[in-house]
Amino acid sequence: MTATIVPVAARDVTHWDVDADVVIAGYGIAGAAAAVEAARAGAEVVVVERTGGWGGAAALAGGFVYLGGGTPIQKACGFDDSIENMQTFLCAAMGPGADEDRIADYCAGSVEHFDWLVGCGVPFKASFYGDPGWEPPGDDGLMYTGGENAFPFNEIASPTPRGHVPQMQDKRTGEKGGGYMLMKPLVDTATALGVRSIDDTRVQRLVVESDGRVVGILARQYGTDVAARARRGVVLATGSFAYNESMVTRYAPRIAGRPAASIEEHDGGGIRMAQALGADLAHMDATEVAFFIDPQLLVRGILVNGRGQRYVAEDTYPGRIGQLTLYQQDDTAFLVLDADAHEQAMAAPSATPFLKRPPTWVCESVAGLEAEAGLPPGSLQATVAAYNETAARGEDPLLHKKPEWLRPIGTPVGAIDLRGNTGGFTLGGLHTTLAAEVLHVGGEPIPGLFAAGRAAAGLAAWGYASGVSLGDGSFYGRRAGRSAARG
Repeated sequence: MTATIVPVAARDVTHWDVDADVVIAGYGIAGAAAAVEAARAGAEVVVVERTGGWGGAAALAGGFVYLGGGTPIQKACGFDDSIENMQTFLCAAMGPGADEDRIADYCAGSVEHFDWLVGCGVPFKASFYGDPGWEPPGDDGLMYTGGENAFPFNEIASPTPRGHVPQMQDKRTGEKGGGYMLMKPLVDTATALGVRSIDDTRVQRLVVESDGRVVGILARQYGTDVAARARRGVVLATGSFAYNESMVTRYAPRIAGRPAASIEEHDGGGIRMAQALGADLAHMDATEVAFFIDPQLLVRGILVNGRGQRYVAEDTYPGRIGQLTLYQQDDTAFLVLDADAHEQAMAAPSATPFLKRPPTWVCESVAGLEAEAGLPPGSLQATVAAYNETAARGEDPLLHKKPEWLRPIGTPVGAIDLRGNTGGFTLGGLHTTLAAEVLHVGGEPIPGLFAAGRAAAGLAAWGYASGVSLGDGSFYGRRAGRSAARG
């Protein structure tokens, strides 16, 4: 397997099947943004796509782009934001080890990036969706997607929604939604600029000159070798390594066997090809962890661990709940709520009704439920009693759930067994400069090689907010395209 990623010397390539200024591997969000910017910079651009057409994981996503600092959508919906406020939140929410220079850079360019997306034809509706959810059930264009309005972040920065989702009518979650409406205008823009794409072609190796400069790629199409020369630069936009079992086991073992929100083509190929040139890596152990339960259920109950204790405010970003559950609670959680709360949640509008579920156990008393769920004797009883006492006063001194969701838990009472209900994708990748240059382990850029999207390490380290992947993928995809076009 190693032989398939070893770089090829340019002198050994006897024939170039494709010749362009910039060659981009992958036609997802990062590849599309790179193609547009490289073409606008005057470069001849070819995109080599492994599947039958453009889209990648982005086209199947909910479509959130994490933007702020005072975008027109934020203003139209009545929210004030600033670069500094956005930066303060992201530095706290993206987790220990997050690249603060990159966060500052992204925040400073966020409003301009929104304008760029709109200029490429991406539609956004100036309406805010304020209910809990993974994404809006309708075509609203703005939503909280990172726990900005929940503890502890609502005490660190002024709560402001920054999840911008392209408008999509009659959307189908996981099939055709905001991600499709993000990708299609970008690809249409690239095509109008003269960008060519070659589909069903899998990039396998990089081509380098004797001085170490990357000058092309070798790929396979229907069993035939394809050599593509890049006169100015190669952009790797090949996605994450979430579907490479050996890489996940090595770098992010807690999500091994449970990939989610990704596609099988995310097998780390681009990362490994660059590694074969000595490329540096960053945040390879970082992951986003989805929690497979509808937030409409979460906010109306209490989430307890295997000791019967609450461990997170139930009204925060569900991705944060997923991370805390997997990494700090041994992937063990039980959602406790009474019959009235369950009925209200099941009736609430949702974009993910398939994540609504009946209780695993229902009992006439908390003591009975505690026994049914196999929790330590007295543990859940103590937890519910303490919660009910303060909830009756509209307070949650332990975890600071917002008062609007505080209501004592009555009977009959049930619990949903959420053990093993997490899955995730990888956030680490190639270490790049702010200009999207791939860095060698020695600290210098590898000439002619650029990367963006989930093939590169972006804003997130040990934290996440929905929209960060499509946000930094498109933002630094643009940088990669411009940098490659300059050569």
